[in-house]
Amino acid sequence: MELFEDRSVRPMLLTERHEPIESDEWLNELKLDGIRCVAYLRPGETDLRNKRNLRLLPSFPELAGLHEAVAGTCILDGELIIADTNGKPDFEALQARSMMTGTVRIRLKSAQTPANFVAFDILYRDGEDLTNRPLIDRKAILRETAFDRGRLAVSRTIAGNAKALFDQTTEQGLEGIVQKKKDSPYRMGKRSRDWVKVKNLVDEDFLACGYIAKGEQITSLVLGSMDAPLRYMGHVTLGVSRNVACRFPTTPSCPFDMLPSGNEGAVWYKNPPICIITYMERTSAGGMRQPRFNGFRED
Repeated sequence: MELFEDRSVRPMLLTERHEPIESDEWLNELKLDGIRCVAYLRPGETDLRNKRNLRLLPSFPELAGLHEAVAGTCILDGELIIADTNGKPDFEALQARSMMTGTVRIRLKSAQTPANFVAFDILYRDGEDLTNRPLIDRKAILRETAFDRGRLAVSRTIAGNAKALFDQTTEQGLEGIVQKKKDSPYRMGKRSRDWVKVKNLVDEDFLACGYIAKGEQITSLVLGSMDAPLRYMGHVTLGVSRNVACRFPTTPSCPFDMLPSGNEGAVWYKNPPICIITYMERTSAGGMRQPRFNGFRED
């Protein structure tokens, strides 16, 4: 079945790196903190799907006119974002919108804080499957097909100077950069080393107050503040192993003045060690986005 009518594109995925690649053979662009989105566009029709192929227009009706910003029939890969008052992507606002119910509420929010679609690739145009074409060709076709108009924008790319671009994202508090090989085809549903992401992350120290065993393998550390009085700071699971969590002496006494809800099954450490947690950013409620355990401090 034709790619456009089939509506089953599975986005190509990124591999994570800690340092940018300095090479003119790679294209660099900003990593936008949003929802991955595949846009099926043709005259009179806009159909937006997320990575699980679920329709997005019911949650983001303000994007129903994206087809007016392209020439002909096409499939675009991109990111759906909501910008804050400083023009930076606001993932928390976007996530709240994606979970919102009620047509009236959604319509009101879509007018107050509208979303935008930023296109960074084109997979199909007017009957032609472009996925086997090199990225550099697809980028040229994208610029000929999609235009900065209304709620659609085309991602800008630069060749080389990856470190300088990454440093700028660090200074401006942005998520990071994406790097893609110029000659890379579009491998649907595959995670490829031809596409990489380099993200800005924050390291912060916490007290590991105890751990919670979840099933046979999954273990979470219970985190507390470094300053007094001790405050509950949530859990971290990613990067935690059962062997690492069980290495410290324990006590039946909870270190918090009141047992935090959801920690009834915790095993508490007698002398809470300091641990390093890496995360993207703080949420408005004070939580951490994508926290990962990065080891205990031995110094």
